[in-house]
Amino acid sequence: MVKKIFLLLFILAFNNYAQNISARAYTDSSNYLIGDYINLTLKVKYDKGIIVSNPLLKDIFKDIELIKQEQPLLLEENGKQVVEFRYIVSVYDSMDISISGIPVGYKTGKDTTFLMAYTNPITFSVRKVKVNPGEDIKDVKEPIRIPLDWKMILLYLLIAAVIAALAYFLYRRYKKKHEGKEIQEFMPRIPSYITALNNLHQLEEEQIWQKGLVKEYHSRITEIIRRYFEDRFYLPALELTTTEALRRLKERYDTSDILQTTEEFLNNADLVKFAKYNPLAGVNVEMLKQAYQIVEKTIPKEKETGSEVFRNAG
Repeated sequence: MVKKIFLLLFILAFNNYAQNISARAYTDSSNYLIGDYINLTLKVKYDKGIIVSNPLLKDIFKDIELIKQEQPLLLEENGKQVVEFRYIVSVYDSMDISISGIPVGYKTGKDTTFLMAYTNPITFSVRKVKVNPGEDIKDVKEPIRIPLDWKMILLYLLIAAVIAALAYFLYRRYKKKHEGKEIQEFMPRIPSYITALNNLHQLEEEQIWQKGLVKEYHSRITEIIRRYFEDRFYLPALELTTTEALRRLKERYDTSDILQTTEEFLNNADLVKFAKYNPLAGVNVEMLKQAYQIVEKTIPKEKETGSEVFRNAG
């Protein structure tokens, strides 16, 4: 009898765990014309203590073009956390689109393994614009001809001549003023990896998340890595979304060693940035560890020895 009661409690606990997270996907309509903007929404409901990552959309964009990815929207419904991932997509051919369940990764508690929740399937149709062959083809209106105004042309030429004369005068004056002066020597530019490591080391010493400033901590550590990407890989990382930044990094041959670490780092930062709860302390420590790994694994080969010297000195 005791074994049966224990088995029943185990089954009830498992069913409750399975209901901790649910995902639903939907579009704003089921019929579109070619080139229409389609609003695709993924709504994930989950209990507190669950960490949700971005949906895995790679396989659904074979026939669908991603136009825009909006920032995740965080809500709360009936005691559950809700995050909405919104996308604007389009299709440029006539077809019926059928998307199977979209996977959404998540972690529970202190578990470091990502589990998967799947949305419901989505279907919609894209059709061509109907054309009535019986209607006459209308002529395109001829462009409007603007008569030449010689007075205005002469005025523009006169203004251009004055500007050119002024520019030449200022150039001659500048050249005469600086003629014969020695060229100043400038300090060499500090390598981007040293700047990033210095900033990470300073952030680590400030211990701001231990003082309760968790979101400020994640904002600063994310800015350090994104600014490093701009200087190291010449990417506008501060302006790109997480998905766009990862796509641009994957296009480079010298970032393969950090792609997985970077994806986890940026996804965790996004969740903390928009979440209404504080992450576990282990997440904050892991974020700093990942940031150091991203920088150290992308130091130019000829600079690796110098990096070890810096780390030992720090």
